[in-house]
Amino acid sequence: MSLLARLARRVAQQPSAEALVHGAERLTYGDLWSAIGSASTQLRALRMPRGARIGLLLENSPCYAACYYAVHAVGGVVVPLNPAARATEIAGHLNHCAASALIVAAGHPELDALRIAAPDVQVLDAEALCSGGARVAFTEPVPEAPACIIYTSGTTGRPKGVTLSHRNLDINTRSILAYLPLSPADCLVNVLPFHYAYGNSVLHTHLIAGARLVLDRSMVYPRGVLQAMEAERASGFSGVPSTFAVLLSRADPAAHDLRSLRYLTQAGGAMSTHLAQRVRQAFPAAKLFVMYGQTEASARLAYLPPERLDDKPGSVGIAIPGVELKIHDEHGREVARDVTGEIWARGENIMLGYWNDPDATRQVLEHGWLKTGDLAHRDRDGYIYIDGRRSEMIKCGAHRISPQEVEEVIAQLDGVDDVACTGIPDELLGQVVKAVIVLRAGGNLSLKAVQRHCRERLPPYKVPRAIAFAEVLPRTASGKVQRYLLRDNDHTKGERDVSTGTEYARG
Repeated sequence: MSLLARLARRVAQQPSAEALVHGAERLTYGDLWSAIGSASTQLRALRMPRGARIGLLLENSPCYAACYYAVHAVGGVVVPLNPAARATEIAGHLNHCAASALIVAAGHPELDALRIAAPDVQVLDAEALCSGGARVAFTEPVPEAPACIIYTSGTTGRPKGVTLSHRNLDINTRSILAYLPLSPADCLVNVLPFHYAYGNSVLHTHLIAGARLVLDRSMVYPRGVLQAMEAERASGFSGVPSTFAVLLSRADPAAHDLRSLRYLTQAGGAMSTHLAQRVRQAFPAAKLFVMYGQTEASARLAYLPPERLDDKPGSVGIAIPGVELKIHDEHGREVARDVTGEIWARGENIMLGYWNDPDATRQVLEHGWLKTGDLAHRDRDGYIYIDGRRSEMIKCGAHRISPQEVEEVIAQLDGVDDVACTGIPDELLGQVVKAVIVLRAGGNLSLKAVQRHCRERLPPYKVPRAIAFAEVLPRTASGKVQRYLLRDNDHTKGERDVSTGTEYARG
């Protein structure tokens, strides 16, 4: 059964129950279904072929949810896009998947540039699509047909579009609900962006379960998040490690009545045992579910049962229902317990592949197995512990940043001979971007000029927080940058945290 069919069943069961709360706007399941009907009716009138890719460039809102399911109702493929991205990145994704249309909020700051960068894409006003109401008519899709494409890289090279089928999404949603029991009595305050896999799974699981989702703007105002949790009698909250770090450092959970809170979920990066303990102390009535996954797995691969937090600290747990996890060496052979290798995953939640990129697909999919790129080991009880990442992606809060995206922008500056970026630890965000720059002979470039250039071309979370200059970049014999060596200052002329102005000079 598709997610849309499951939602239809839920609407029939509880049409008057609240589904989404967004500021003063409160939509019942019946209201949401009516908005889906309006959007799907207007989309169908455009006569786009089944399988047409339709971009969704919206902040979290009831309109986002309605348009997402409306695209499925007309047989389309949803392409969720980051509303904070620049036009070049957005257009790169739209052009890569040959999108037929883009659903966007009127007044989006990149809209004019997008019309130029992606001229073949029809622009549709989101609010106009969701206005009014109509009956939802849809044909149950083929389970193996693509349902959404979530991009995991930026404008450099070939972007990777993780292609998930209707079966992938349905299977993973039901697997999560098998270990995270949700019901119509539940209410979650959500700050996770729906255009990422984690937020996408939160949207589906809670609506399919008949729960209520309160859409908060972001973690910019952590006290406001706690106030919303108290006012709405929230039973759940989800976040990446930095979400919880910000909540504990910039607000006081003890100052709010949060006795209704019964579950917390965490994914999107490793949560330190220290932070996990702080979270449990701050929310003593709630069970903490530490989870692990990838976009290529429709979101989730493993979870740590809350009752094992004390005896399995630092573990990401065991495979979720319907998923098989093994740890292999570089030759594809399963390793013994307590030996580090790469996590391989198999299940009906594993992606179809990367959109229009068979070479990249072959590198990660082998005989039904997903090679995750994550290094880990199992203990004697079979619990998994992450030891590192083969991937070079920088995890900044809920965002995933390709170092090449930032490098491409900095390389445009006059006087830059070479540049490389990496992630460095940050207490609140997990990681932030550090850039190491090699200037051309006689070149002269200030830190302020680099940061100003990046701010004009990148969203704030991609702008380097630390900038250093070096004579050369550390490379292997084959010429590959050794990014882990960029994290210290031994090879640089000096470094500055551009957010504070603090200088870090060698020696």
